[in-house]
Amino acid sequence: MTKKNQNSITFGAEHLTIEDVVAISQGASASMNTDPAFTSKIDRGVAFLERLLKEEGVIYGVTTGYGDSCTVAIPPNLVDELPLHLTRFHGCGLGETLTHDQARAVLATRLCSLSQGVSGVSHDLLNQIVTLINNDIAPRIPQEGSVGASGDLTPLSYLAAALIGERDVLYKGEVRPTSDVYNELGITPIKLKPKEGLALMNGTSVMTALACIAYKRAEYLSQLSTKITAMVSVGMHGNDFHFDEALFAVKPHPGQQQVAAWLRDDLQADRPPRNSDRLQDRYSLRCAPHVIGVVEDSLPWLRQMIENELNSANDNPIIDGDNERVLHGGHFYGGHIAMAMDTLKTAVANLADLLDRQMAQLMDYKFNNGLPFNLTGAQGERKPINHGFKAVQIGISAWTAEALKHTMPASVFSRSTECHNQDKVSMGTIAARDCLRVLELTEQVAAASLLAATQALELRKRANELDEHHMSDNLKQIRDQVMQEFEFVVEDRPLESDLRLFIQRIQQQHWTLY
Repeated sequence: MTKKNQNSITFGAEHLTIEDVVAISQGASASMNTDPAFTSKIDRGVAFLERLLKEEGVIYGVTTGYGDSCTVAIPPNLVDELPLHLTRFHGCGLGETLTHDQARAVLATRLCSLSQGVSGVSHDLLNQIVTLINNDIAPRIPQEGSVGASGDLTPLSYLAAALIGERDVLYKGEVRPTSDVYNELGITPIKLKPKEGLALMNGTSVMTALACIAYKRAEYLSQLSTKITAMVSVGMHGNDFHFDEALFAVKPHPGQQQVAAWLRDDLQADRPPRNSDRLQDRYSLRCAPHVIGVVEDSLPWLRQMIENELNSANDNPIIDGDNERVLHGGHFYGGHIAMAMDTLKTAVANLADLLDRQMAQLMDYKFNNGLPFNLTGAQGERKPINHGFKAVQIGISAWTAEALKHTMPASVFSRSTECHNQDKVSMGTIAARDCLRVLELTEQVAAASLLAATQALELRKRANELDEHHMSDNLKQIRDQVMQEFEFVVEDRPLESDLRLFIQRIQQQHWTLY
């Protein structure tokens, strides 16, 4: 699957990318490949299944029950009703609802999987998903209830229900009955063919959708953490030579080298060094490339794992219409996404921990090379009653601790379910949800750290202690953009609204960083 442009994604052509899924989540439209080679492949799978049914062939989940009930034969006169029952008895999701953007991403990932042409689904089903995307209708999907094998059965049942006009959808900022929205827009519900309920639900599309979103947020946070580190280094009068190119040539992790290069550029390290009281900065500055570099070096192989899963047929059974075979297996197992998300959440939590340690230095007058305690801008007799970023630093530590707590790998908590048929499961969706929570907490840490670092630079500037020659144009631009929306803290004031604004800016990826 490939995107023709930023606003339109074509399914059933070339590979879909993480960026394509995120584009759909943010409002891009969708279309199906109209090439005869693709459309005929879809048709062959459907025709093969129909012929098997007429010949009374045995097909798991079509002429048999599901899971441990695979030994239960379905009477021919009830085969057409079976997929409807599958969608309905899985309507037991709980917890918070996926956001509109996240649910749109699920539509994209499931459409991508079914567009591989080996799930035995019809053009009507594929086009119904396209209709939802292009009308900005998202199924209401509860977050909780999937063990990640047999895929995301319960959350994906909400997608299946939306296609047939049941349950609720998110439309124009409201939760509304699907049937009402369909009537309003003149959309006709589809009727699921015998294999289509299973094809829709038995796959890894919820965890994969969340993984795509998590990846792009982590990518941006890695760059932002580097930018904040540069600001802190300037504010602390740190040493540029910690990021020397020759130094990093002897430990050649590419991502780590990239972070060091970004820092050299931000700090204009080719200029004469600043005077510093310390030959070596503390680890949270000196080793920042080694911490952030882990994220940068992980992203390429995490992309490979996520995009391989995205562009896979991940339901069961697989319908090989070309060779007229039904292949029973376990492609619904979300182990690769589980590993990717458990890995990514650990790497991202380390970004929070890094920034937390930088902030502890920056606000402590014993370690911050002459900045006022807690970065207060108050002076004179009013200075003793003002506390600057004291509580913000406590908050940073709280958010960091919670992020670190969530790094327990979900993938090792397999539970035997469904009469021990699903006796080893991936927990990939829980890992993805954990990762998003770690990202949210780390974005909170980053927002607070960005404001504190900007306050530190402004304090140096007002004290005529800021060497702007050791700041790149981009670094100065971001500082100035922050100051346009953030009032320098002199007298104590509540900072919650400022923090919420800058969390939003981070999630919008508001600044061009590198």
